[in-house]
Amino acid sequence: MTELYELYLQAGWQTLQMVSVAALVSAVFGLGLALLLVTTGPGDLYASPWLNRTLGSVVNVFRSVPFIILLVVLLPFTRLVVGTTIGVWAAVVPLSVAGIPFFARIAEVSLRQVDRGLIEAVQAMGGKRWHVIHLVLLPEALPGIVSGLTITLVAMIGSSAMAGAVGAGGLGDLAIRYGYQRFDTQVMLAVLVGLVVLVSLVQTGGDALARRLDYRR
Repeated sequence: MTELYELYLQAGWQTLQMVSVAALVSAVFGLGLALLLVTTGPGDLYASPWLNRTLGSVVNVFRSVPFIILLVVLLPFTRLVVGTTIGVWAAVVPLSVAGIPFFARIAEVSLRQVDRGLIEAVQAMGGKRWHVIHLVLLPEALPGIVSGLTITLVAMIGSSAMAGAVGAGGLGDLAIRYGYQRFDTQVMLAVLVGLVVLVSLVQTGGDALARRLDYRR
């Protein structure tokens, strides 16, 4: 029982590692991609329709691929990046690749909902394009961006459990090896409870932070 408890703690820590690192990568690159999508459209700050269409198509392609298929397709790329296709760090690569376009689309929606009047006011006062991004777009869209990152984190927790099925470690791996393969219902139940608690904490914390950042409330 003690050994199983230690395995449970280790698996939980592995899940936290892969999700937190992948979420950080997705937040940085996803937000950058969202800003590109918002600012390169026709009539936008850095209008470049061909770049906008290209980026939009790439995002749509990666978002349409189921995670388990993406996990397998990216095996050569994963090995190239981290030197292995098993373990926590191997799971970070596909989680990040799936998370970047997912978060980018959510952040794009929040950025596009910013009042155009505020943007035009900054431009009328002589503000440069990067002033619009830094002083208007990001601050105004921040609550929505935080909510989008929360949704991305919740999705990643589910995907990390799926990654455990192919040797990525974490709670999913524990559920497969010690719960499903050994027909141990207690292990399966313990993993389920752990995932539910983790998702609930992330969702509650993300919602609270988004409300705190929303000055309109």
